[in-house]
Amino acid sequence: MEIAGFEFPDDLYYDKQHNWARVEGNMVVQGLTDFGQRIAQEIVFVESPPVGREVQQGQTFMSMESGKWVGRVPAMVSGKLAKVNEELEWEPNLINDSPFEEGWLVKIEMADEAELGNLMRADSPEFKSFIEEEAEKYKEVLG
Repeated sequence: MEIAGFEFPDDLYYDKQHNWARVEGNMVVQGLTDFGQRIAQEIVFVESPPVGREVQQGQTFMSMESGKWVGRVPAMVSGKLAKVNEELEWEPNLINDSPFEEGWLVKIEMADEAELGNLMRADSPEFKSFIEEEAEKYKEVLG
């Protein structure tokens, strides 16, 4: 689905920190949306958390940096980190170049599937109005 000129795949879940989540069985792949990487601008560093770490939905578990910004990344679901995208250590710009594919951040073994209900979908009116407000707020950055 396109909102404010940005693509938001229909099969993903979204939060208000511009993260996306793709459910693959009991795993959730998490990344930064195209919109998120555009407002962050060029990602220059990603601090990856250790595999096996327990994370809680909504709590920060990693960070990334661009030239003028440090972003704290909250977990979209609770569970255990099953895998981190080690490529980002050497090529953090994968987040900018391929936010929904090669630029994924982590895979979380989901503890409670019901937590997905706390996230938004691309076709929800709430998400559409959130993105439209954000696009207006960041219009100078998005140029």
